[in-house]
Amino acid sequence: MKLMVVGSGGREHALVWKLSQSPCVDKIYCMPGNAGIEEIAECINIPADDINGLADYAQKHKIDLTVVGPEAPLAAGIVDEFEGRGLKIFGPNKAAAQIESSKVFSKEFMKKYNLPTADFEVFDDPDKAIKYIDKKGFPIVIKAEGLAQGKGVIIAKDRAEAIKAINDMMQEKVFGKAGNRIVIEEYLEGPEVTILSFCDGKHFLPMVSSKDHKKAFDNDKGPNTGGMGAISPSPTYNEELAKKIEKNIIGKTLEAMEIEGMPYKGILYTGLILTEKGPKVLEYNCRFGDPEAQVILPRLNTDLVDIIEACIEGRLDKINVEWKKEKAVCVVAASGGYPKKYKKGMEITGLDQARELGVQIFHAGTLRQEDKIVTSGGRVLGITALGDTQQEAAKKAYDALAKINFEGIQYRKDIGLR
Repeated sequence: MKLMVVGSGGREHALVWKLSQSPCVDKIYCMPGNAGIEEIAECINIPADDINGLADYAQKHKIDLTVVGPEAPLAAGIVDEFEGRGLKIFGPNKAAAQIESSKVFSKEFMKKYNLPTADFEVFDDPDKAIKYIDKKGFPIVIKAEGLAQGKGVIIAKDRAEAIKAINDMMQEKVFGKAGNRIVIEEYLEGPEVTILSFCDGKHFLPMVSSKDHKKAFDNDKGPNTGGMGAISPSPTYNEELAKKIEKNIIGKTLEAMEIEGMPYKGILYTGLILTEKGPKVLEYNCRFGDPEAQVILPRLNTDLVDIIEACIEGRLDKINVEWKKEKAVCVVAASGGYPKKYKKGMEITGLDQARELGVQIFHAGTLRQEDKIVTSGGRVLGITALGDTQQEAAKKAYDALAKINFEGIQYRKDIGLR
């Protein structure tokens, strides 16, 4: 088989790495890829949002299966375009991808089908939004409606923070059109957990649990990021909770999507918070999380190609998925200043020495320049380690990270250690 993976981050490196282990895969192309991906796949410089360019390439080169990593091409309708040309592709179509691409659609969908979530209101007028926060009090959560690379959610602790978030989104347009409308919702408390599921439209197979660390600094301080690390499994998730969530949330979500006329095929990311009143949905995503993919895929024993084909062909109920018992920890090494301004082009050293410690290094914002690998993004690398305990995996990841260096390197020191 010839495969194509769309995207250029750590999630896509993890996907290419896992797919390359399948005995039925002869060749993988990645668009546009990065310096780590090009060690195991052929990287082609077609942007992930050039849907026609990607479809043309897949047709011309007779690609057997395309796997989409990021949310933007899914939201833009890459699946509809590929399927319209008779090309096999994995992911939800444009209508189903609204579950992530529009927080307004997502929240109204949850309300309509009685899926447990925070109370909310939708606003397209900043003055009305400010009146609403004055009535509700703090803390309060403010979300840009559209895609904002994981940074469009602000937990405002006081009025000044809330007004700044509303103005940044709606008037300053820091997230572009994504902030034309905003969702303001009640602040919920409790541990968070992520459950990713393989879906074929009718059936779903939940993956092992994970927990993302969104805040930039230790002890969950600082601004939101795309994710500074992840662990799997989540220490707060158990079998009893799993059964409840699978029956009352994930199963009902899939049934409701089918009723809406948009059966969900692909990866469904369900971000949950475990409140005193029970689990509630914080958000849905229409793809693998990043960096959650970097702790989940290394624990997967089953051939990923077999699972993906079962999803596409609607026979997921015939597949048995097996997982490693080991725990996984991923620590993200980011550019100095991330998630705000940061430099690019810093040489990365120590990668070979780090690999010798038995970790998997997933590249995100990297680029090869002649015989050097340099930084080219905010999140640069994800160092993933497995261990019999979470602490053992974390120690291994941090020991490897100590070997790696580039100017301005920053990372959290508490992933998997709390």
